[in-house]
Amino acid sequence: MKAKVRGIYTTALTKLLLENGFEIVQPSQAIKSRFGIPDNNEPPDIKIKDRYDLQGVVALGTNQAINAFQSILHENLEDAIIRKWNISVDGIYKGCIVGENEQNFYVKIEDETIGVLPKQEAPSTENQSEILVQVERKRIGRKNPVLTAQLKIVGNCAILVQKSHVGVSLKIRDLAKRVELYALGKQLSPEGWGIIWREPAAHKPKSFLENEVVALAQKAKILAEKAPSAKAPALVVEGLYCIDVEFPYTSKKGLDALRASVAPTLDGHHFYKSCGGKVSAALEMAEKLLEKGQNPTEVKQLFKEQTAAEFPEEGTVVDVKHVKLSGAVFHLGQALLESAKNGEIRYSRTIKANGFYDGLGTAKEAGDKAVSETKLSEWHITTNYFSRGGEWKGAYININTPVEAYPNALRYVDLEVDVCIRPDGETKVLDMEKLEKALEKGMVSKKLYERVKAEVDEVLKNKPYRNC
Repeated sequence: MKAKVRGIYTTALTKLLLENGFEIVQPSQAIKSRFGIPDNNEPPDIKIKDRYDLQGVVALGTNQAINAFQSILHENLEDAIIRKWNISVDGIYKGCIVGENEQNFYVKIEDETIGVLPKQEAPSTENQSEILVQVERKRIGRKNPVLTAQLKIVGNCAILVQKSHVGVSLKIRDLAKRVELYALGKQLSPEGWGIIWREPAAHKPKSFLENEVVALAQKAKILAEKAPSAKAPALVVEGLYCIDVEFPYTSKKGLDALRASVAPTLDGHHFYKSCGGKVSAALEMAEKLLEKGQNPTEVKQLFKEQTAAEFPEEGTVVDVKHVKLSGAVFHLGQALLESAKNGEIRYSRTIKANGFYDGLGTAKEAGDKAVSETKLSEWHITTNYFSRGGEWKGAYININTPVEAYPNALRYVDLEVDVCIRPDGETKVLDMEKLEKALEKGMVSKKLYERVKAEVDEVLKNKPYRNC
């Protein structure tokens, strides 16, 4: 299988993919140099690029390639969190119209998935409860996908568009090539479909393009044959699949080691790159010095001196980002960083509203103080709760990926499981079943699941809380 990789994790992921049988296509100049990869403009089976927040990657590809990539990550990166969107991107579904408003129809395309179809894109649906729709490449990963009734069969070099004409991508600027592709499209278009040539078509021989159109036409034939008898909701023509991958602390360290095997790499490379801004720029300068043969110890010291002011210090206020396995980010509020020495972190928050501490059996009152403690590389955070007058109300030990201290926030991924210690000393383990469901869905690896179980056992043995 073939992969195209871009972004801050490119070198490490290229190394990992090559070791596991993938071929790298459309490589950047740096990747060609580091791995000795020749020019290769073949279309990929999977495209991998940075997430917008640089905390991981998103990948779009065939089901086979996506599943292979997922297995590779879970085998090699213990705490990688993988969220697969089970809806097929560009997939054509026979759906049931289950509701509407002035702008949209709501179409059920799977038992638990309802997509949004703009009425302006829909054919007449009078006295019609079922409709053929396609999942657009908009809002990929969202709960309610965007749909269209203007169907297309998507290939690497060509797109068949129902009831359309021949077109050529504006990215193809060579006038002679545009004329040639337009004529070829007129010749090859299946009945009822037009061909839109994509940019890669400009670099392929005629025989390759002819074969691709034949394959796409076969999918159009399958659509025509299966659609009338398919029982909605149903996937009629499969498209691509998408995963969102989170790289917490341990994954970044593993990726550092992979990168270091092929290029000069400062320890913490991927963490510092994900910081962006001045920290990322300073890292690039530091690694250029490493490439020139400068002493690694001196370079690392210089880098730390240049970036120290960017990171939070004791006595400063930081945001606490509590990331759920689903990808939702909960901002737990502003916290005072009380200690950050020798890898130990202690921060406190003042509770703003009344409520109830689930699991502790005690009331939450405005003015309560939550004091959290952890160590860098430690897999839990201990939070003790105190009343305004200093009375201990209990503790939560949250099982999570090790905390990363960014310039603007403390960040970690919550691994669902908590150990709860009530004021009377009773201890309870909460939500292990949520982690089990995440394992079943392929969000977490078996290694991570076992790591969490071991961490819970260690916490129960040591009970890292205080009741004074």
